[in-house]
Amino acid sequence: MGESVPAVLPVRTIEVSKIYSSGGVSVRALEDVSLEVHAGEMVAVVGPSGCGKSTLLNLVGCIDLPSAGSVFVDGHETHALDDDALTALRRSRIGTVFQFFNLLPAMTVAGNVALPLILQHRARREIEERVAAALAAVGIAEKADAYPAQLSGGQTQRAALARAVIHRPAILLADEPTGNLDSQSGANVLKLLRDIAGAGQAILLATHSLEAAASCDRVIRMQDGCIIA
Repeated sequence: MGESVPAVLPVRTIEVSKIYSSGGVSVRALEDVSLEVHAGEMVAVVGPSGCGKSTLLNLVGCIDLPSAGSVFVDGHETHALDDDALTALRRSRIGTVFQFFNLLPAMTVAGNVALPLILQHRARREIEERVAAALAAVGIAEKADAYPAQLSGGQTQRAALARAVIHRPAILLADEPTGNLDSQSGANVLKLLRDIAGAGQAILLATHSLEAAASCDRVIRMQDGCIIA
């Protein structure tokens, strides 16, 4: 029998650094950050504001590129891809839940959730079926025709989660996913995230919440752009 092929890691960074220039001054946001996130694993990144959490998520999310080192997303090195390939990778293999949800106010909940599939030019029937299933999975099927302004904070976050995972990405990125929610809504979102990880997706979340970090498989602590624990 032949040797087994190693599974592709959803996320791998190797000695990644990121330097920004502002007013002629160089600011090092990340320094020699190496980490791996496996399929089905939920990993929290914690640390004070400005420690590099959001920069790390932006690099893994193919929104930005490292100044040094390598970022691999679903086996693809981001630095080796052109803008079109990065966009395609972001649309197909990455889901993102933003701190302030970023739902489009002029579109219904169903329309918002459908966006990743529309960008992939999926058939209308497939989109309708998968949107209905996604909304049912997060418990807001009855809100399909509502608009974001008509939702509670917890419902809005559930809609954002449905949109982030409807295209079945390899990695889900969540920036303070419970930061604007009451304790019960926050606990519900964390349970949904655990269910998503249990289905095999990798989750990397940045958080200040001790409860959110405690619900994860691993916690990575950052300070001044470095992993300290």
